[in-house]
Order: sequence, then C-alpha cells, then structure tokens
Amino acid sequence: MVVRHGPTRVVIMGAAGRDFHNFNVFFRDNPEYDVVAFTATQIPDIAGRVYPSGLAGPRYPRGIPIFPEEELERVVQERGAERAVFAYSDVSHTYVMHRASQCLALGLDFWLMGPGTTMLQAPRPVVAVTAVRTGVGKSQTTRRVVSLLQARGYRLVVVRHPMPYGDLAAQAVQRFSSYEDLDAHRTTIEEREEYEPHIRRGVVVYAGVDYGAVLEEAAGEADVILWDGGNNDLPFYRPDVHIVLVDPHRPGHETAYHPGEANLRMADIVVINKVDTAGPDGVDAVRESARRLNPRATVVEAASPIFVEDPAAVRGKRVLVIEDGPTLTHGGMTYGAGVIAARRFGAAELVDPRPYALGSIRDTFARYEVGPLLPAMGYGKQQMEDLAATVDRTPAELVVIATPIDLRRVVDIRRPAVRVSYELQEIGRPDLEDALDQHFRPPPRL
Repeated sequence: MVVRHGPTRVVIMGAAGRDFHNFNVFFRDNPEYDVVAFTATQIPDIAGRVYPSGLAGPRYPRGIPIFPEEELERVVQERGAERAVFAYSDVSHTYVMHRASQCLALGLDFWLMGPGTTMLQAPRPVVAVTAVRTGVGKSQTTRRVVSLLQARGYRLVVVRHPMPYGDLAAQAVQRFSSYEDLDAHRTTIEEREEYEPHIRRGVVVYAGVDYGAVLEEAAGEADVILWDGGNNDLPFYRPDVHIVLVDPHRPGHETAYHPGEANLRMADIVVINKVDTAGPDGVDAVRESARRLNPRATVVEAASPIFVEDPAAVRGKRVLVIEDGPTLTHGGMTYGAGVIAARRFGAAELVDPRPYALGSIRDTFARYEVGPLLPAMGYGKQQMEDLAATVDRTPAELVVIATPIDLRRVVDIRRPAVRVSYELQEIGRPDLEDALDQHFRPPPRL
C-alpha cells in the first residue's frame, strides 16, 4: 500500500471552462488537495497564463500556472503531480482513454468529476439546454425555450457556459444586458454569437469564471435560470429540467463522445434536431439511441429551417461560406447552414479559402479538417484580423455568413455578403411546450 503524506498534488487538464469550475467548487478551499497546475488545449492563447490568486483563493497566493497540454509529462515530473483531473468536453471516448492511458503511464490517478461534486444547487428553478456534440442546435433551442418561458410571464436570466478568453480576474462575473456591455467587456466573436440573440430579446445574460458568484447575482433577478450550455459539457447548475439535443447528421456520436453520452442518459427531454435535412436512417438511429439509453425521456423532433436575407444573390455566384467556428472545430462538422443554403439556392461554386488563409486561421486549417469553407474563429483581436484578411484574400464573388450573429458588425468584410439564419421549429407532438409542461413545475408568477 502506498502511504501519502500531505495533500494530493493535482494537475487539472482543461480548456478554460470546466477546469476552472471544477477547481472553484471542489479544490479551491479543500485542504486535502494541492492543485499544482492547469494544462490547456482547444482554445488559443490560454496556456502561458496564470489562474489569478484573486480567483484561486488564499491557499494559492501566486495563482496557478497554466501550461500547454503537450507539456503534461514535464509538468507532472517537475511539479510532482499524483492525480490528473480531465475537465474539458466534446472529445471522443477513445480520446479520453488515450489521455487516461498517458496519465496512468506517468503514474497518475485519472479522475473524471461528475454531477455530485461539480453541480451547484441553485435557489431558483433551472432549465438546462445541452447537447451530445457541438453544432447540434443548442442556440436556437435555447432561444425557443426563452420564448416559451417569457410567454408565461417569468423573469428569466440566461447563464451561459464559460468563455473566459481575456483577463480572468476581470471576467469573474459578467453581466450583459446591452450591446454596449458587449463592447465594454471586449467580447470575442464566440461570445457575441451566444450573448447577442438573448440581449436582442431583452434577456439578461450572465457568464464568467466563478459560477458560484455568478449564480448568487443571477438568482437575484430571476424567477427561472436558463443554463445555456457550451460544447457538449454537463451543466454547472443542477437542472430541474434538462433538455439535450442529438444530431441525426452524426448518428452514433450520441454514444461515442464525452460527456455528451452522459447528457443523453440524464436528459428529461431529448430534442432530435435537423430532421428536415438529415436522412431518415440518421433520424431512426438517434431515436433508437435515445429510447435505449434513456427510455424515460420525452422525445421532441424539430427542424432548423434556414432563412437567407437575399436568396437571389446566391444563384450562380462563386461563394465563400463562413460557418460557426466551434461547430467545425470542436464539433467536427464539415458543413453547416451556410453550405446547405449555398447549395439550395444555386451557388455556382464553393470557393476554398485554405490557400488564402493567414496567421491563426491558417493554423486552424492545419489542425482541423473542415473542408472548403471558413470557420468564424475570433478568440481575440488578432484572430479577428486574420479572419478579415482571409476573407479579403479569397477570390469569391459573394460571402455567405452563417454565424449566429451578423459577422459584419464585428469583422470588416469588404465583399458583398448575405446572412443565413435559423430558428428551431418543432415537428408534430409532443413539442417543447408539451415537454416543459410534463417535466417542469416553475414557481407561481409573482
């Protein structure tokens, strides 16, 4: 038997979201553990920074260093780590076990932390929207749920899964109620894509780094809290009703990705989205997965109809399609609403931007195989400039923008452009309203 003296030395493997949350709620004030480092992947420009002392607490007066995950072996050896906590999402089960094998070979325990140790109990009812993969349609589903709850007269606050890409201490708790708030917080494209649609509907959005502190503030102005999930991560707050999306364009992924399968197994409501554009075999496959893994869940089928602001402008043109970035990178998709719209409305050609990519956009193409379209990467000012320059260099007649926000508001796109948008539309019964009536008992309206 190995006898340990003193706190267990831990390294947390993350991507600037779940990793920080797990630390805050379990490790920060826990004298049995000493977190010696974070490692970072997926998101650029996180590694090389420090999780600040103001967030890390008095046990960590110098903060906690963040290293690239590629340096895990060196970090473990130099800092004497004994346990690795895996704390990021939208990766295959095989990927997770490769990381587990690496950690075991280094002599570490390998830990996946679940709802019992990481979900906070909210003082208000929580509706959570999550998914089995990135790019399934959480955004339009969340908007639909917002509309249903607003129609019932509830004061609603959205709490968004973290995207802390700037000054972590300054981003501990963020509140967004106007476009001016977005500018004041210097939000990235990824953040704006998630926050703007809610703000446009008059809904306050909270986000940040310390989700205990976020919860305390958000609960003060809400009857109901809507957890707006990111990637395919688990909710940070224990949901009273948990809505999970599955994707018939990627049948089998609902049982092959972490922690998406866990979401499916926990769901109260399963939404099969995109039934209008997926083949019937894919729809049948994900429906069967939901039935087999979670027979108690209510299944809702839905479409995400596509709207183009000027369909005639697309016909016969050589077009550059810009899709939502995380859908193509973390989500592994090679097309989205923009490609579907371009083909449906008669584009002559999809112009491949890869030969014209610059800087961090070129690096994105080297890392991810996304095909002849452009992911709307914008994790910082330089990357947004690289994105604009790539668009400018690509010899297309028209740009088809299929991001959740109008990218022209934040990126200088000089070429003619049309925007593609999409909303959730349930098919048949039960619909989301029926499902919420079945599973959710919110408080009486005040």
